[in-house]
This record gives sequence, C-alpha cells and structure tokens, in this order.
Amino acid sequence: MRLHRILAGFFTLLLLALPACSKAPYTGRDQLLLLSEGAELSMGAQSFRQLMKKNHEKISRDPAIIGHVQRVGERIARASGKNYKWKFVVIKDDKTPNAFVLPGGKVFVYTGILPITLNEHGLATVLGHEVAHATARHGGERVSQTLLVNAGLAAVQIGLSKEGSRMSAQVMAALGAGVSVGILLPFSRLHESEADRIGLIYMAKAGYDPRRAVNFWKRMASQARKSGGGRPPEFLSTHPSGATRISQIQRWMPEALRYYKP
Repeated sequence: MRLHRILAGFFTLLLLALPACSKAPYTGRDQLLLLSEGAELSMGAQSFRQLMKKNHEKISRDPAIIGHVQRVGERIARASGKNYKWKFVVIKDDKTPNAFVLPGGKVFVYTGILPITLNEHGLATVLGHEVAHATARHGGERVSQTLLVNAGLAAVQIGLSKEGSRMSAQVMAALGAGVSVGILLPFSRLHESEADRIGLIYMAKAGYDPRRAVNFWKRMASQARKSGGGRPPEFLSTHPSGATRISQIQRWMPEALRYYKP
C-alpha cells in the first residue's frame, strides 16, 4: 500500500502540472512553462556562442548558399511576427540532412539538407518548422517538463528509501522508462507535429506555397530509406513517422492555404 501511495502521488504531481500557464501560437495548446522567456533567450544565446565557437571551421562562407538561406529565413521570421534577434547559420556538412533552432531564434542549417529542399519552397518548409519551434517556445517547454519529471522522480526515490535498495532500484528503473515513453517522447512528437502545423502557416504568410511542403517531406522520407538508417517504432521515437507527418500536413493544408497569397 505504501508503494501504491508513493506512485499515485508521483503521477498526481505530473497531472497537476499539465494545466498550463501559456498557449502555443495558432494551435492554442496549453503549455507548461516554468522558465521565463528571458531565461530561455539567455540559454539560447549562450548555446549559440558555444556552437559558433565549436563549429567555427565548419561555418559556410559561400555567399550564394548564405544568401539563399538568409533570404528565405528572414521572410519566414518576419511572417512569424516574433521580434527575436534571428540568425540563420549554414554549417558545411553534406552528409547531415538536418536543421535545428535554439531558443530565441538562432537557426542552424546543414548543407546536407539543401539538395533535398531543392528550392525556396522546400527550404521554407524546413525554416518554417524551425522558426515555429522557437516561437512556440518548445525548448523552454521541454526544459520545464524535464525539471518537473526529475522533481517527481526524486520525490519517489525519497519515498522508496525505506523499501529497500533492490526494490527502489527496480521501481525507479521502471518509472524512468515509463516517463520517457509515456510522457517525454509523446511531448517531443507533439512538438514536432505542432512545428509542422505552425510552420505551414508561416511559410504561407511569407508567400511560399504550403502545398510544396508535402513533396519536401516525401523527399526526406525517400532519403531516409536510401540511407538505410533504421527508425525505431513511432511510439519510441521523438519524431512522427514520415507517413504520419505527411498525413497530418495534408489535413492541415486548408488552414495554411487561408494565409497564402501568391
């Protein structure tokens, strides 16, 4: 009974924290944000300085590539309406088809994704997605979730201290796996899907055809198959599957097209 009370208290703590203090743009989803936006911006700026120093030799100085990425990125950033100090940095790595964003709008694009984007519409799909992560404050939300879960696990561990070290270790291991699969990974997939949806709106508002996003994600899925990299089952992945992603984007397309004025 004591163990049941401890576990019930842990999950009650998580559920009580889920009602949120903020809402995501356009989707209206309630968010848990324990950090101020100023703290997020500070963390993002510090990480940006560290990454720029670490990747100094890999940062592209090709004016054509830089101009291409900055031109599209700045249009997307303006469409977002968020007054961040946006930066768009290109990293020379033709084997990495990826991009990511830090809190506060510091976006990194690997050259390996450019052959898949093909054109400005494809690149707008990628940058719209990354800009959406920043404006929806997904980084701060993930930090908040992790802080909350760690606090809950610590409370459970204290409560189990009288149950014996073996039982404590077994329960904590099971809880850790359950939290990862049941809470943190689904939230990560939710963030990816939300960034897709908001990103479609941003690219449409910036004058890029959101319908071209479907072709980009199909090319990404094809590239993943060619590379032979096996993906874990979707419920164990931080990203939705390619098929899920494309299906969701097609469902959201009418909403995005309302913002598109070619």
